[in-house]
Amino acid sequence: MAMRTERPGTSRARGLRQQETPPEGILWSKLRSRRLGGLKFRRQHACPPYTLDFYCPDAKLAVEIDGHVHRAPEQMAHDQRRDAVLLKQGILTLRVPASEIAKNMDGVLVTILDRARKRIEEKT
Repeated sequence: MAMRTERPGTSRARGLRQQETPPEGILWSKLRSRRLGGLKFRRQHACPPYTLDFYCPDAKLAVEIDGHVHRAPEQMAHDQRRDAVLLKQGILTLRVPASEIAKNMDGVLVTILDRARKRIEEKT
């Protein structure tokens, strides 16, 4: 029987799923099992050399939860470079401040759904 090889980054992504932050867990409870508009989302999706917090393959949309560390200038520069690399692969990144998960979950979900639907429409 042939052994199955893992995609690069898969074991890291698997580990990150075990260490999710509270905002990630809350958002995942709303995205999993096609709960948002029937869209399939993956959690901690390996996209080497990166791992995406959430990824909707049909929309080619990454949703990143940004905590306070993402406000540091060097992290902001890193995030911009990362988003540009992903965009070259056809993946748009939607950044959501972690604080918005607690303050405005309905608004976050509407934004994610709207952006995903627009991306899907653009592909057709």
